[in-house]
Amino acid sequence: MSGQMNARMPLIAGAVALAIFAQPQETRADAGGVGFWLPGIFGSLAAAPVTPGWAYSTVYLHLQANAGAGQNFVTSNGVRGSVVAGINAHADALVQGFTYTSPLPVLGGQAGFSVLAAPGNVGVGVDASLTGPRGNTISGSQIDNRTTLSDIYYQGTLKWNQGVHNEMIYVTGNIPSGTYDSSRLANLSAGFVAIDAGAGYTYLDPKSGHEFSVVGGLTYSAINPYLQYQNGIDFHVDWAASQFVSKSVHVGVAGYFYQQITDDSGPGAKLGGFRGRAIGIGPQIGFIIPLSEGYQGYLNVRGYKDLEVENRANTWSTWVTFAVSATPPEKTPSTPAISRKY
Repeated sequence: MSGQMNARMPLIAGAVALAIFAQPQETRADAGGVGFWLPGIFGSLAAAPVTPGWAYSTVYLHLQANAGAGQNFVTSNGVRGSVVAGINAHADALVQGFTYTSPLPVLGGQAGFSVLAAPGNVGVGVDASLTGPRGNTISGSQIDNRTTLSDIYYQGTLKWNQGVHNEMIYVTGNIPSGTYDSSRLANLSAGFVAIDAGAGYTYLDPKSGHEFSVVGGLTYSAINPYLQYQNGIDFHVDWAASQFVSKSVHVGVAGYFYQQITDDSGPGAKLGGFRGRAIGIGPQIGFIIPLSEGYQGYLNVRGYKDLEVENRANTWSTWVTFAVSATPPEKTPSTPAISRKY
């Protein structure tokens, strides 16, 4: 691989790191069949070097979630602890985010901080609304659709680099936007505060173009005061592998494993512990795009499909990310392919 490609790799890492957080809430909370963490948030180059300074990213996310009439979920629906049978949901969101990466070392590593939010449209349909321990039907099918705003999401990272090996720790969470409506089925806001923390590793060899990344974490969710429902702690692993086929194109696969490790709780947890599980996989392709002097763009398209789910809606999603960042400095022959920025 050329020195030009070596210089461009930090841009890709920063762009991928921005592509996070948007999904319809009523298929996202464990109460609705999925957790606060959206599987697949971290992808290729998750822990790889980035260019210090400001970066901007926009992500179009389309998500489809389906669960048959035989599957029950607790949702917001105007009644605390409301149980519905069957869910068919979709979301189209446009995530907007800014990241600042410090040029100064922190604990020998490189610190970054991101803030994101997502306007979007979400639609949710249910086959029936149920209540009571015996699941007595109180109404038939319902459909809700609204254009709204997600919560504000933040993420802090600290990364280290040793040649082809890169490590990362992170923490992320949400600040309620005030758009959650407990009387509606369709929400992009969570309705509760959550925090997620974890660590990751990226193997990146600019000479061969081989790349592999894995990130694991735990999510703790506070109680939803409207539903009186608290999600259990979630454990998740995102992974990705890719190959640079040229200095500006890489292709590969990505996947995730998601497992709830403690029970849901609270007066609204009418379905008991309701521990969720999901395994998914999908393809990806990325392009480096020259922009004006001093800046480069990165376009990434990837998709995921659930292969196995338990106590969750079955989902598939498409992510289209475009990010703009400062061009990494060109490498000189005496400079290592990946400078120690962490």
